[in-house]
Amino acid sequence: MNMDERIARINALYHKSQNEGLTEEEKAEQARLRKEYVASVRANLRGQLDNITIERPDGSMENLGEKFGGKARHDTYTA
Repeated sequence: MNMDERIARINALYHKSQNEGLTEEEKAEQARLRKEYVASVRANLRGQLDNITIERPDGSMENLGEKFGGKARHDTYTA
């Protein structure tokens, strides 16, 4: 199942839950699909962030993915 199909199924389950309710199997499927979707979004974002390169004032280039990408990651961030 590709991501478009997953999103369509998540939406269909949401609408069904609002109209008539879900069975326990459908609730489990909805939770699994949502978890897969969030994991995919996080992986895509991490891939983008790992490919950021900045140019320092002295003209040198620094790849932030190489600098910070290997560190331990946390699911929650504090500001």
